[in-house]
Amino acid sequence: MGSEWIEVEAAAKVNLSLRVRPPDQSGMHPLRSLAQSVDCCDRLTAARADEDALDVGNVDLSAGRDNLIWRAVDALRAETGDSRFISFGLTKRIPLAAGLAGGSADAAAALVAAARLLDVPRSTLTVVAARVGADVPFCLEGGFAWMEGHGERLASITGVPAEYALAVVVPPFPLETAAVYGRWDRLGGPEGEAVDGRALPPSLRPFGPLANDLYPAAVDLRPELGDWRGELVDRWERPVLMSGSGPSLFGFFTDGAEATEAVGVAPGEARARFSTSPVSFGARIVEDGDSVGEGRDPH
Repeated sequence: MGSEWIEVEAAAKVNLSLRVRPPDQSGMHPLRSLAQSVDCCDRLTAARADEDALDVGNVDLSAGRDNLIWRAVDALRAETGDSRFISFGLTKRIPLAAGLAGGSADAAAALVAAARLLDVPRSTLTVVAARVGADVPFCLEGGFAWMEGHGERLASITGVPAEYALAVVVPPFPLETAAVYGRWDRLGGPEGEAVDGRALPPSLRPFGPLANDLYPAAVDLRPELGDWRGELVDRWERPVLMSGSGPSLFGFFTDGAEATEAVGVAPGEARARFSTSPVSFGARIVEDGDSVGEGRDPH
């Protein structure tokens, strides 16, 4: 019998670099991304129940079967044949539709919670995660890794000191992932501007140059994104990159205090702005019945 209830912490993902190729026979775009989990985390509680339920709190987010939490649970049920009901409660901290994989992080958390409640082996989750979404396999494992293919191929990187922090700013407008990829195709597959050498933290220099190929498409869709990036470059006096399909923008800083100071000088009209640091986990159990998990640990 699994635990009666569970709480899972789900870390956001930042694409430190994102290279994109034209669609393959599947219609999806193969990618190569250097991804890092950071300590901006959602919390998902779960318990066995008499019927399925999802409480998303006061955020503007669907609680229906289109939510990635249910898509993950339904995929796990299809794999295992176990249809027992689960009740979820979600506490959002990762900004919505920001290129930080918040929905995928929640899906990964749902897989971890459901696996514990329903006694499903962890190995099964890896198979199911790739069916739910491109970012879900990474959000399940987390840490620091290369993502390739459609996100299903991960190469974890260990032994690299997390000697930097990030200042993250989310401009006050949405960017739909499908629209950004569609515009990238129509623009002929442009490459993003590369950041390399001394502009990067020392631990990241061997992995450079870093770039986001979706940035030219995102700024073509929303030209004001370029204004936001230019303003942050001026205020922070360093390169600024975009995560995922945007619109989140980020810069590298030496530590949390410096990143927090940078957040303080970012434009106040931002939808979200925060400092964050690398962590080594993706979705992990932090409370299980009366037991409490360990604290955060850097990679």
